[in-house]
Amino acid sequence: MTSVTGLRRSSALTQFILAPNPGPMSLDGTNSYLLRAPGHSAVVIVDPGPNDEAHLAALAGAGAVELVLVTHRHADHTAGSARLYQLTGAPVRAADSSHCHGGGEPLGNGEVIQAAGLDITVLATPGHTSDSVCFHLPADGPSGSVLTGDTVLGRGTTVLDYPDGTLGDYLASLDRLEALGPAIVLPAHGPVLPSLEAIARDYRSHREERLAQIRAALHRLGRDASVGEVADAVYSNVGPSVRRAAELSVAAQLSYLRGGGIEGQATPAGR
Repeated sequence: MTSVTGLRRSSALTQFILAPNPGPMSLDGTNSYLLRAPGHSAVVIVDPGPNDEAHLAALAGAGAVELVLVTHRHADHTAGSARLYQLTGAPVRAADSSHCHGGGEPLGNGEVIQAAGLDITVLATPGHTSDSVCFHLPADGPSGSVLTGDTVLGRGTTVLDYPDGTLGDYLASLDRLEALGPAIVLPAHGPVLPSLEAIARDYRSHREERLAQIRAALHRLGRDASVGEVADAVYSNVGPSVRRAAELSVAAQLSYLRGGGIEGQATPAGR
């Protein structure tokens, strides 16, 4: 393999190239991952990122691309998929068939993909979006690793793209990820993190704190308070660039609470 500018080691079996698409929602940019077993020239690419020719050329030049995988439908993960297929001939697979290219089949929950000398297990983790998946590499170091897409980020918290993404689904997905134990977290945005188990618990605690804040706001404002009114009360310190994301999260949480009963504790899914 020739030297590729921007290629960084993220775990024993993975490397990544940071895409040039920083922003309020994408943080430093999209981490496009390359997966391969030692001694293999073939690679699997996860999340090609934006349709940026230089970025895609770097991915295509990092090895013999055997397969391209996508964690979910958002453009900062998928926009470059069709072009990367053109550059490499590698099929693109996603949970949503509209983001598959080159004869790639839709991903199935629990499916074990064998490529680039690796076993890659597909985990359905809806919540951020309905089609979100994670990829588990059980042989990546002593505790394995999980490519979490936007389900778990390297810093901050995940936006629920309501109504496509729902809080009930997201809490169940966190339970599913927590059960994988202290695996390395390989997020699509932000730095690599240790212990998926601990991060998933922290994410759940954050969601429960937000639910408590929204429940209190509804008691003050009335049960029929609008998304904007609740966002003003609970997310008063967020800037304009992330206001829409805050309102999406409020909408998802209001739907969850109103479905489970505001007065009760709205028992999270899977607990």
